Amino acid sequence: MDAAMPQRRARSPAVRSRSHGARSHGSRPRASPRRPSSEHWLLLLGAAVVFAVICGSLTDLPWPTASTDLRRPRRLTMAQARASNALVPIVVKERSPAKRFRFRGGPAAREQATECLATVALYEAGSDRDGQRAVIQVVLNRVRAPGFPKTICGVVYQGSNRTTGCQFSFTCDGSQTRRPERNGWEQARRAARRALGGYVYAPVGRATHYHTDWLVPYWRSSLVKVATVRSHIFYQRR
Repeated sequence: MDAAMPQRRARSPAVRSRSHGARSHGSRPRASPRRPSSEHWLLLLGAAVVFAVICGSLTDLPWPTASTDLRRPRRLTMAQARASNALVPIVVKERSPAKRFRFRGGPAAREQATECLATVALYEAGSDRDGQRAVIQVVLNRVRAPGFPKTICGVVYQGSNRTTGCQFSFTCDGSQTRRPERNGWEQARRAARRALGGYVYAPVGRATHYHTDWLVPYWRSSLVKVATVRSHIFYQRR
């Protein structure tokens, strides 16, 4: 028994050769997996391009480009802007009457406020008397409205030193240097002194915003249109 046990564990040469993958007589070779050739990849790429071209021809939409900006607003001509503004109705019942302005300050402060009011009236409305009064009323309304400076000159020159823009365009577009006004100062100063003395220009009520009729500002829809004076449109908060 002891001599037979080693013979059972022994493996024949044929068995050892099979375990290492040796080929024996009568056995068939094992097939290796085929890898896709470069021709197959080129065919697939060509099919993808053809598919994309066909899909693009079935739609009227342009192919997207790097310069496409869907958020860019469309620029309106002056005629288009005037037509758009004309479609917005004036809501007279929403126009709140403004109260008399009471100036609190000494003679020097009053003179400074007069000059600021006269300047904004002249540069924003020119020599138009009603336009000057309307602009002055807007400034006084802002002084008493939340969110604006509490002084007349502060309201007039708000934002003139910021890169985000000014409230009255003449304070930051170079108008005072490019086209200095020499005529009409006395009329503008009279209108300013009268407003500081309590005069109210009723047609614009408590309006705090306005713009010329050839522009459509982004904030237009957030306010109520309450009046027009010549080529200016006036709004107040809802």
